[in-house]
Amino acid sequence: MWDFLLRVNVVDGPFIITVYVLAAVVFVYLLGRGPWWGWILTALVVLIVGAIIGAGVLWWAVNVLDLFGGPVNEATWWWVPAAFAGFALAVWNLWYSRWWRKLVALLAIPLFALTALLGINASYGLDPTLGSILGISTAGTIDLDDPDATPSPDPIEPLYQTWTPPAGMPSVGAIGTPRPAVPNSNSDFPARPAQLYLPPAALVPDAPRLPLVIMMMGQPGDPDASFIGQVLDEYAARNGGLAPIVLVVDQLGDPTEDPLCLDTELGMAETYIMQDVVPWARQHLDVLQAPRFTTVAGYSNGGGCAAYFGAKYPEVFGNILSVSPVEYAGAEQSDEVLGTVFHGDQAAYDAVKPANVMASKAPYPDTTAVFTVGENDAAFGPGAQRLADAALQAGMATTFFSVPGADHGVSGLLGGLDAGFEVLYPRLGLSAP
Repeated sequence: MWDFLLRVNVVDGPFIITVYVLAAVVFVYLLGRGPWWGWILTALVVLIVGAIIGAGVLWWAVNVLDLFGGPVNEATWWWVPAAFAGFALAVWNLWYSRWWRKLVALLAIPLFALTALLGINASYGLDPTLGSILGISTAGTIDLDDPDATPSPDPIEPLYQTWTPPAGMPSVGAIGTPRPAVPNSNSDFPARPAQLYLPPAALVPDAPRLPLVIMMMGQPGDPDASFIGQVLDEYAARNGGLAPIVLVVDQLGDPTEDPLCLDTELGMAETYIMQDVVPWARQHLDVLQAPRFTTVAGYSNGGGCAAYFGAKYPEVFGNILSVSPVEYAGAEQSDEVLGTVFHGDQAAYDAVKPANVMASKAPYPDTTAVFTVGENDAAFGPGAQRLADAALQAGMATTFFSVPGADHGVSGLLGGLDAGFEVLYPRLGLSAP
């Protein structure tokens, strides 16, 4: 029963429609308190004042407190003022009214809040179920058998030429929490459990060694492999079940905090990725070892991390897939980050910005980099373009792709991943050039 509730679709379908209809009915009831013009004018003023307060609260939360790790989308700027307008109308209905109207008004406040939350969530599409909103994973566990301690050299011929899918191979990949779990013994970083995507070709006896992708999601967000799994299932269906093995890891620890993917007082996030995650993946996953078969990927906050790690560690990551990235660590609150994390040392802060890392380590003889952003993602678009320009100037084989009609939500994420793997599949030996 509990799992059923956690899997309820909260983006579209009966649940969210029911909430919308109920909120509309309650709003109309509260609005219809009296037929006289005085009440109509009063209600109008109450709604306008509430909306203004809501817009002010959201502006403060985004631009001063940075509660959301960056800008929010246009839908949020509609939903929050609308919710506060509803709150104001409900509060106004508490005065000089009968007890049942007071009861409806009190119940309306959490109902309007829930409606706005669901509306905002639906506009992003990144938390499609109740469980994902609550940060509770419903993914199962994938038990791993360690591959050979000393794998044979990576094959010379690409997989698409040597692989023949066997009868009975699953049509889609598997997603779950790996067991044994990714440790944090070197970093002591409080990472949430990672998720693993195994493509169809990895789910058969005598499976081939496959390319590795290490991915990070946005802030706030969870290490959720379902989005990249959805994209790669489609690629696998067109390529005999071949797709990379993907490990989606947590670079945040606390989704309300941003450790900047660095080793700072906020946490040893860089050590976690490079000294805990990478060695564990190479030991426990049956993956190809060369940098050209190893991709660091990320979305939003994670996209900025991917650009940083790919730029700094080309001997580990031969490919970068940066989807709707933050341009550099703490870009949304750079003055605050400069003061609190780098203690005013501008040179130290500049040194960890991906574009500067690229310039300092150039040229890159064998790195492929893909940067994507939604066509309608005005907040992140310029930074993504600057990262792509820096990568190209540093000698990386660079692609920049604007996802038509997409924003910073699920459309930008799925569209960016799809565009990225179109470039990377031949590079990884999974499809013909």
